[in-house]
Amino acid sequence: MSTLILLSLAVMALALCLAFVRLFRGPSLPDRVVALELFSSILVGIIGVVAIATDVPSLLDVAIVMALMAFMAAIGFARFLERGGPRDD
Repeated sequence: MSTLILLSLAVMALALCLAFVRLFRGPSLPDRVVALELFSSILVGIIGVVAIATDVPSLLDVAIVMALMAFMAAIGFARFLERGGPRDD
């Protein structure tokens, strides 16, 4: 089981790095918003795997709060983009 946990953490760490690159190199603001949402989803997955590995169920509460905050941030960014996004005034 520990090999599987280490493998999943390694794959998620790689995905986190790739999402981080997309966050900074994204050609447009919507691409960056999607990368930020992916970044937070991967973090929730990492917290979940660590909770399973360490047998600490309170970390799942942290993962739930993180997921809810990421969802609210995605709604905020979507509303910002819907209203016109950044302006060059």
